[in-house]
Amino acid sequence: MRTGKLLRRIVILLATALAAGPALAGAPADVPNRDDKAPATSAATAQAPGFADLADLTESAPLILIAQIRSVARLEPARAGNVREGWARLYIQALPQDALRGAAPDGAIKYLADVPLDARGKPPMLKKQLVLLFARHVDGTGAIQLVAADAQLLLDASLEARAKAMIAAIAAPDAPGSISAVREAIYVPGTLAGEGETQIFLATASGTPASISVEHHAGRPSVWSASFSEVVDPSGLPPARDTLAWYRLACFLPPVLPETSNVSASGNDRAAAEADYRLVLAQLGPCGRHRH
Repeated sequence: MRTGKLLRRIVILLATALAAGPALAGAPADVPNRDDKAPATSAATAQAPGFADLADLTESAPLILIAQIRSVARLEPARAGNVREGWARLYIQALPQDALRGAAPDGAIKYLADVPLDARGKPPMLKKQLVLLFARHVDGTGAIQLVAADAQLLLDASLEARAKAMIAAIAAPDAPGSISAVREAIYVPGTLAGEGETQIFLATASGTPASISVEHHAGRPSVWSASFSEVVDPSGLPPARDTLAWYRLACFLPPVLPETSNVSASGNDRAAAEADYRLVLAQLGPCGRHRH
């Protein structure tokens, strides 16, 4: 009897938390997010997550576990809470195998996860599967809470290696800071026709420096680079796609240069700064999030 009451308490607690929508790492409220989402897929399917999806989950999760699923029960709609159409909410028990971040709970863990239904309206067969969980502890219940309803990924060697690399990149002392706003942008024309430079200064959540420089030289294509320290990147090249620096820019720069941040001296200079900002966004490409 006490076990049944405890189970109901855990389910209610976790379902309420999921319904509240725990926030993933995302653009701050004052920076419109450049999602440019591709057709949505599920983190509970076998398809590997894209770079941005994996970065979002990794940044949001104080606890990242590899676990083996031991039992799965589908919650009835009345107990499941707010679940999107075509999906089901599962009550899962699993055994931790390894902790990539944080400390694994002792013994079996319990959690709720949302998964897509197949054409027959059935959830996937998950028993005995190895999964990667992005979560936080729930005190006093033996349960964990996923940072998002679909923050459960089917594990393979490639995903494990990518997750470990992402964790290391985010934890590195010189990791690019999370962008919170465009602080200031200014275009300064050069002494010769066709020359000039735009400097875009970014605010970060940690207060560390971040900036973008776009240079124009007569007779040559415009080039730009980004810096996440006091030292300008000597390569003079944009960050490579699917790197943490690229993610910070492609996924968190606002889609339009904020008018109040453009402090260029004249109308023509302001227009040049706006054009350079569009150039940066175009060359970064879409963020490419696939998760819902």
